[in-house]
Amino acid sequence: MKKILLMIATLALVATACGQKNKKTSTDNPESKILVAYFSATGTTEAVAKQLAEVTGATLYEIKPEVRYTDADLDWRDASSRSSVEMKDPASRPAIVKDLKDLEKYETVYIGFPVWWYTAPTIINTFLDVYDLSGKTVVFFATSGGSDLEKANAQFKEQYPSLNWKDGKALNGATKEDIAKWVNTL
Repeated sequence: MKKILLMIATLALVATACGQKNKKTSTDNPESKILVAYFSATGTTEAVAKQLAEVTGATLYEIKPEVRYTDADLDWRDASSRSSVEMKDPASRPAIVKDLKDLEKYETVYIGFPVWWYTAPTIINTFLDVYDLSGKTVVFFATSGGSDLEKANAQFKEQYPSLNWKDGKALNGATKEDIAKWVNTL
């Protein structure tokens, strides 16, 4: 009986692996004119970004810091933590891995991030400074414990006035259906 159960379990794993191998993901869509770029320090924003990419059929891209953030770096109660120091300095531009290819093919770029100190982490400024988003529609989305995107929307429209901004949205706990409804309003 154990051998039969083991064989069934093995076959199920093989079938699942084959199904996953053949399943197309949003990152496999070379025809997409939509990019979902996101920074996620803890994985929360990443989960929303993946849902948004699925809903829109977009290409998914992670904005990666050259030096990953540790738990100590993210301790907002510590004035000397990396995130606290960066957020106190409007000129801060944490270094990112510059590996985004074919940006010119995208017409719409969603940029996701966790809200830090009522706005976007300064690594988002780095992304906007490194990559030319001129002529593209740019939309923020974020995750937060309770903040909205009002400050980030205003701040980035002022800092980067030449970009075609659409007001973003906090997508805390959003389902794919919620995301689809929001995307359809843009």
